[in-house]
Amino acid sequence: MTVLTRLHSRITSEQSIPPPGSLKQCYEQLLLSDDAEQRRALGQRLLQTQIQQAADLPQEIPEDLSALASFVEQRSIQVARQYADYLKSRKNGVPRQFFSNKAHALFFLQAVGPTKKVDGAWLYGLLQHWRDPRFDGLICTYLEELGSGNPARNHVAIYSKLLAEHGLQDCGVLDDAYYLQGAIQLALGECSDEFLPEVIGYNLGYEMLPLHLLISAYELSELGIDPYYFTLHVTIDNASTGHAQKAVQSVLQLLPIDADREEFVRRVTLGYRLNDLGQGSRAIIESFDLYAEVLNMLERKRPFGQHMHSDYCKVEGQTVNQWLSSPEQLPGFLVALENKGWIKRDQDPQNSRFWQLIDGDGAAMFGVFSPYEKQLLHDWIAGDWKPKRAAPMFRRSPGATTVEPELPANDADIQSLQATLQGLADHEEMPVLIPWLSARRHAHPAGLMATRRFIELRSGLR
Repeated sequence: MTVLTRLHSRITSEQSIPPPGSLKQCYEQLLLSDDAEQRRALGQRLLQTQIQQAADLPQEIPEDLSALASFVEQRSIQVARQYADYLKSRKNGVPRQFFSNKAHALFFLQAVGPTKKVDGAWLYGLLQHWRDPRFDGLICTYLEELGSGNPARNHVAIYSKLLAEHGLQDCGVLDDAYYLQGAIQLALGECSDEFLPEVIGYNLGYEMLPLHLLISAYELSELGIDPYYFTLHVTIDNASTGHAQKAVQSVLQLLPIDADREEFVRRVTLGYRLNDLGQGSRAIIESFDLYAEVLNMLERKRPFGQHMHSDYCKVEGQTVNQWLSSPEQLPGFLVALENKGWIKRDQDPQNSRFWQLIDGDGAAMFGVFSPYEKQLLHDWIAGDWKPKRAAPMFRRSPGATTVEPELPANDADIQSLQATLQGLADHEEMPVLIPWLSARRHAHPAGLMATRRFIELRSGLR
C-alpha cells in the first residue's frame, strides 16, 4: 500500500461519518470558526462524503497526463466556437438564452453567492508552500483571486459589492443546496495536506473557462448589471497564459515520480469531478420561477406586515391584514389586487397603483421592499410588456480598477497586525500573515494589507 493510499484510507476510516447539520451550517463553520482543528475535522468529513459522490460521475480528463494540455486547449476552443455561435444568434434577433428579465439575473447572482464569496478558497492551504517553486502557479492563482491586495480587483470584494448594490446581501433565504460548492472549496483549503491531489484536480476543473460564464457576462451587461466579476474570470482563466494554463502546469509539476504516481492521478481525477456536484450555474438559472419567487418573497414579508395595515381599505371584502393572515391567502390576494385594478399585468408597472405605493421617495411603502424584492414585483407585473427603448448595456469607467485605494490606517485589525509584525524578521512574518489571507479575512482591510506584504516578502525571500 502506497503512502498516499495509506493516508487516504486512514482518513476514510476515521472520518466516514458525514458532517452534522445543514450544508449552510457546515459552510459557516468552515468559514467563521476560530477553532482550526474543528475546521479541519469538519472539512475532512465533508470531503470524504463528497469524494464518494464524485466517484460515481463520469471521468472527463485523460488518464494520460501528457494529453492534458491538449485536452484543456480543445475545451477552450470548443467554448470559443459555442460562444461565437451564441453571439451570432443574438445578432440575428434570438432572445437572451439565460435571463428572462432582470429579476431572473438577480436570483442567479444571489444563488451562486455562497460560492463566489469564497472564490479561490480551495487554494488557501497551499500558501504554506511558498518556498517550493512547484507550487508557484497555484499560489499565483490564489493571490490573483485576492486581487494582489487591491480591493478593486479582489474577487470576493467585487462580488460582495455587486450583491450589495442590488440588495442581495441576505443569504438567509437560500436553499441549503446552494452552499455545497462553497463548503467544498473551504474544506479543500483547510485540508490541503491530506487532500493535495484533490485540490490540484479541483483547481484544474474550476479554472477551465465555461461557456456559461461568457453568456452570463454578456446578458448581465444587457440588463444593466455590472458584469466585471464575470469578465474578469474570462480574461484570467484563459488556457494560453492564465489560470487554466497554470492549473495544467501544476498537475505535471506536482506529479510524484515514485510508486504513488498512479494513486495520485486517480485522486486528481476525483478532485476534478468535485466541480460537478450540486447545482451548477445552468441548473440554477433553469430553476427560476418568477411567480413562485414573488410568492416566496411575500411570505417572508407576511409575518411583519400582517398587523401593520389599517382596516379602512378592503379588497374583495377583506382587509389587507386579513389577506396577510396566512400564506395560503397570498395567491388570492394578488388575484384580488388585479381584479380591483391595483395591479395591471403585462403593462408598464407605473400604471399599477400597487407599484406606485412601493416605488419612489414619496411612496407610502417606501423602503419596505429591498431592490431585489422590488425587481421581482416589477418584472412580474410587467410580464410580456417591454419598454419601447431597451436599457443601455452596462459600461465600466476606464481605469476603475487601476488605482489602489488607501487602506484605513485607524482600522483596529490593521493596527493589531502591524503591532504583531513589529520587530519580526522577514521570514518570521510569513506565518503571521498567512491566516490573514484566508477566505474569512482577505477581503477586509487588514487582509488586503497582509496580501500585499505577503507578495512583497515572498518575492524578496525566494
